[in-house]
Amino acid sequence: MPRFSRRSFLHLTTAASAATAFRVMTEPMFAAAARRRPHAPDAVMIDSNENPLGPCQAAREAMATILPQGGRYLDNLTDELVATFAQIEGLNPDYIHATVGSTPPLALSVLAFTSPQRSYVTADPGFETGMMTADHSGARVIKVPLTKTYAHDVKAMLAAGSDAGVFYICNPNNPTGTLTPRSDIEYLVANKPKDSIVLIDEAYIHLTEAPSMLDLVKTGKDVIVLRTFSKVYGLAGIRCGFIIARPDLADKVLQRGGFNFMPVTAVVAATASLKDSSLVSERRRINATIRQQTFDWLTRNGYSFVPSESNCFMLDTKRPGQEVRDAMAKENVLIGRIWPIMPTYVRITVGTQEEMTKFQTAFQKVMKA
Repeated sequence: MPRFSRRSFLHLTTAASAATAFRVMTEPMFAAAARRRPHAPDAVMIDSNENPLGPCQAAREAMATILPQGGRYLDNLTDELVATFAQIEGLNPDYIHATVGSTPPLALSVLAFTSPQRSYVTADPGFETGMMTADHSGARVIKVPLTKTYAHDVKAMLAAGSDAGVFYICNPNNPTGTLTPRSDIEYLVANKPKDSIVLIDEAYIHLTEAPSMLDLVKTGKDVIVLRTFSKVYGLAGIRCGFIIARPDLADKVLQRGGFNFMPVTAVVAATASLKDSSLVSERRRINATIRQQTFDWLTRNGYSFVPSESNCFMLDTKRPGQEVRDAMAKENVLIGRIWPIMPTYVRITVGTQEEMTKFQTAFQKVMKA
């Protein structure tokens, strides 16, 4: 099956499908915008799991170079991006499709494999886009609490989702930043209902030493892996990602969304980032160092948190989290949102060392008020 591009346009099956696809891919963005209030230019923004380092130098230079050709579609650049990723990961290029970040293919995967008869099973707390999409498609949403070690409880997910169309695993998990063991994910894949898929979101995988699940795709399992350049690569505002799956699974997903037009700046930035062999390890080291320094400070001052292996963590405020969030905003420090199952916790993104120092000062002031 040829890769989807501007020239391989696939129409949505119905007008209703088109409307649903548009809503599920835009409403999360509107919701996120509503959560981030107007703020001063010098505000500390550690609320949205962005990478404060931004694009690497090679990516910046690649975008500057391609700008004069921004009036062209340049599909060949997307082919180069896919080929580069395929070579690095040892994948068949036909299994890889470039996407505008990982949120659209996440939503479209839920549309493709859930229905009023096929439920959507996810962790609680977990990333919300899939739940919002399932609501639009009329699918039952099953939220399964994490284990005591904050991993996905795959056996409970299987028990609750005998009618599942999608089992969603974000690994490391958003918002907790915690990992689910590979053996647990393999168990889920081996024991899931027939015709369901396991949707594995690896947005944060590069920030850990954990193994990827791409090999499950290579061996033909009913698995879809999502990747994004928004996190370790620092391209959140530029938007580029991948859906990696067997061609028959990818076909079912991509036909829900029509053509896949890729911004040329995003494509060249992503390609340049992949070719920077030291980028991932260096940024993983920077994030881990600042994260651990923050954890050490929290521990010394008697604050509780969920140990994380990602670029975010959950901090226990011991009172309604929204109150603390509002108070921190008054100190010019924006922190992350609240999940209903953990009402006294707020999500904190790991920023630069300077940002985390400002966070510590503001948090200490708010907690002592």
